[in-house]
Amino acid sequence: MLTDKEIVEIKEHLKHYPRKQAAVIEALKVVQEHRGYVSDESVKDVAEFLEMTPDEVDSVATFYNLIFRKPVGEHVILLCDSISCWIMGYENVRDHLKKKLKIDLGQTTEDKKFTLLTIPCLGACDRAPAMMVDDELYGNLTPEKIDEILDQYK
Repeated sequence: MLTDKEIVEIKEHLKHYPRKQAAVIEALKVVQEHRGYVSDESVKDVAEFLEMTPDEVDSVATFYNLIFRKPVGEHVILLCDSISCWIMGYENVRDHLKKKLKIDLGQTTEDKKFTLLTIPCLGACDRAPAMMVDDELYGNLTPEKIDEILDQYK
């Protein structure tokens, strides 16, 4: 069931769309902001509120890679794996993150602090290799720079 606060926030987004269903991404983002991810039950709740089927909402939720359909850590690291990042050292950055965090891609650290995911493009080719932690973009990554960045989130 959607909380009163979630409903208020979703209704605020509805003002910007001609039809309720057009706000599905915004509604999913609201739920994710409050709950950390979008569960199957949340998909059903959003579908009911927006007068859609759960399958319609789920197809949107699974299409957008920034909607998390399973629990994630307190901080989500999105590692760009575009061709520019590959050329500029993606593999070294990926391997360092995996070693430092003691997890593989798609996993969450034991303390639930970090989840490591790849993303096709962060639009930061001029600063490759790049990653985002939550909403902060970091570029020109090196193992040393990654260590400094992660220390900020501990």
